[in-house]
Amino acid sequence: MRTIDAGKIQTAYDQARDLYAEYGVDTEKAMNALVKIPISLHCWQGDDVGGFESDAGLTDGGILVTGNYPGKANTVPQLQQDLEKTFSLLPGKHRLNLHAIYGEFDERPVDRSKIEPRHFAGWVAWAKANGIGMDFNPTAFSHPKAVDGFTLASYNDEIREFWIDHHIACRKIGAYIGKELDNTCVTNIWIPDGFKDSPIDRHTPRQKLIESLDRIIAEKLDPKHNLDAVECKLFGIGSESCVIGSHEMYLGYAISRGTVLCLDAGHFHPTEVISDKISSVLQYIDRVLLHVSRGVRWDSDHVVVLSDELQAIAQEVVRNDYLDRVNVGLDFFDATINRLAAWTIGTRCMIKALLMALLEPTQSLRTMEIEGDYTGRLAMLEELKTMPHGAVWDYYCQRESVPVGSTWLDEVRQYETDVLSQR
Repeated sequence: MRTIDAGKIQTAYDQARDLYAEYGVDTEKAMNALVKIPISLHCWQGDDVGGFESDAGLTDGGILVTGNYPGKANTVPQLQQDLEKTFSLLPGKHRLNLHAIYGEFDERPVDRSKIEPRHFAGWVAWAKANGIGMDFNPTAFSHPKAVDGFTLASYNDEIREFWIDHHIACRKIGAYIGKELDNTCVTNIWIPDGFKDSPIDRHTPRQKLIESLDRIIAEKLDPKHNLDAVECKLFGIGSESCVIGSHEMYLGYAISRGTVLCLDAGHFHPTEVISDKISSVLQYIDRVLLHVSRGVRWDSDHVVVLSDELQAIAQEVVRNDYLDRVNVGLDFFDATINRLAAWTIGTRCMIKALLMALLEPTQSLRTMEIEGDYTGRLAMLEELKTMPHGAVWDYYCQRESVPVGSTWLDEVRQYETDVLSQR
């Protein structure tokens, strides 16, 4: 395995620290803030959104994952092993975001309306052993009762009742997870409901969705254990013309019902960004859940990279002091590359973006803006782009005892040889 000389990392960091100090930035304070920000890793990157209900994996009404890279996790222990390896490559302490289809069902089929906390007791024990928190999601796809593209907004009473029962069960599981771990679980609702072609009636399905959601969240749960979130979308495969749970629909719902609003970076028009929405929606609601993704052309979930938009998302959260009001989660899936590498690249990029935002002289920039010194603001922002944030990042990784630079890739490739290739 390659290593990078610790002395060189220290020297580079010392120089960077002094340079940032000239701009009034305390690099130690930035790192101490960063280590407290957990990123919620999405379990579905590890097995291509297959879950463990059956061996069938994704079925009709499912989600499209491209590629067939070898080494996919096929069991709960395999997925947990892969997650543990990934967590070991990330600085800081992070979380797991679990979908309902990832329970341990003991080879006895349990339909989704009947799942219980006991089916996730093993995951809770694993999370306790690893000292991490967990988030949860109902799974409203890849099911015979989702093949027509409608669940909670369905005109069919039987189908709608089934999915209401499923979501109620998932809230109870989320509350169980949060209580057992003494760490609040965010239970996020996303449904695929929508029309491929232009509908005559957009009102009625949305009315039915509101009625379904109201029944789902009717039971008051301790917010220390569970927070409810609703996730909007512009369009998707099979719902190009109308998504029932649109941004406006769920924003209104979150404001009127006091839920968390989930903003997914891959769920909007290619010219639309969620970084601009964060400060707007937080004027009206208490908390936002971010699903950090990378949309390409249209509805998609590509591996997160250190793009301008990712940096803008982190800047909005940090500059406006929203760290206590924003939960950061990831949502992408790519089976064309090593799955652990996808997790690691995306998560490390998210952490890097947050570090870069924390290394800004925010108060100085805000003062320039208030005083109308837009020239100074622009000049400062451009100078910050070439500041040695990479040296601080390397030192932060070394401080947190995780691989520095690209040396993490050596560990992933060795893991692929030792573990993934044997599956």
